[in-house]
This record gives sequence, C-alpha cells and structure tokens, in this order.
Amino acid sequence: MGTPSVLWNVAKKCFTVGVISLTVSDLFASIVPVRGASMSPTFNPKTNSLLDSLSDDRVLVEKLCLRKYKFSHGDVIVFCSPDNHKEKHIKRIVGLPGDWVGTIYDVVHIPEGHCWVEGDNSASSLDSRSFGPVPLGLVKGRVTHILWPPHRVSSIERKTSRNRVSPS
Repeated sequence: MGTPSVLWNVAKKCFTVGVISLTVSDLFASIVPVRGASMSPTFNPKTNSLLDSLSDDRVLVEKLCLRKYKFSHGDVIVFCSPDNHKEKHIKRIVGLPGDWVGTIYDVVHIPEGHCWVEGDNSASSLDSRSFGPVPLGLVKGRVTHILWPPHRVSSIERKTSRNRVSPS
C-alpha cells in the first residue's frame, strides 16, 4: 500500500514545481532561443565553428520592465510580430515614443505607446523598416544576457545610434 502514497507525493511535488516554474516564467524571466541572423553579430554570430553552427544562442528575457514599460534606447527586446502574433522577434530599440527616427527614405515620428525596432544586421532583418512602429503592448520582455552556448555567456550591451534619432 506504500506505492500509491509515494506516487501521489511525487505527483504533488512535480505539480508544485511546474506551477512555480510557470509563474516565474510569466512574471519575472524566461529563457528564449534566438534563431536567424537578423541580430548578428550580437546573437548567432557567423563563424566556421561546428559548435556555433549547431547551436542557436539562448538568452535570458527579464519581464519586470513590462510593469511600467521602462525601456531605453539600445535595449534588445522580445515582441510579438505586428503581422503575425504567433511569431516572436528579437530586435533592438532605436526609437521611443515622441522620437523622430531617420530611415533611408523618410523621417518617422514614433507615436505614444510605440517604439521603433531594428535588427543589428540590417541586411537580413524584418523590423520597423518593414512594418512600422511596434506597439509597446506587444513587447514580451527585455533581453539581458546570453546564457548559451557556454563560451558566449555575457550580458547584452545597450547600443544606440544617436545620429538617426532626435527627441521631440
């Protein structure tokens, strides 16, 4: 009669760990894989190493910034695509509400509640130059660290391009 009791205790502990993990992932932080070359060389740099070609970067996404939408120029964020809400993108914030951002063809005013995002590798990036300013409500968090692969573990630098942005 001891086996059902042991199984029940294991099931309760697994459920408790699952609920706590889900809560932490939703409210505080999560780990997200980075795919593609749009943020290269910050993420997934092109090298000839077999190790790099087999492993995408995994990054830590903190979500406390979502409570008051505290973002800065140069932050790297994860957001849902404005065109397809099932897709998530990782890009760098170039412009915040009220800023004027210069593009190749025009100067764009960023409306309240939006931000302008671009990939570090502009040649292969689908970003605000394609779909316009991104609503801050689509942002899922800010990338703070590269966690995988082990030889690339580091914090993410905030890079800004001052010559393209002017505050209102």
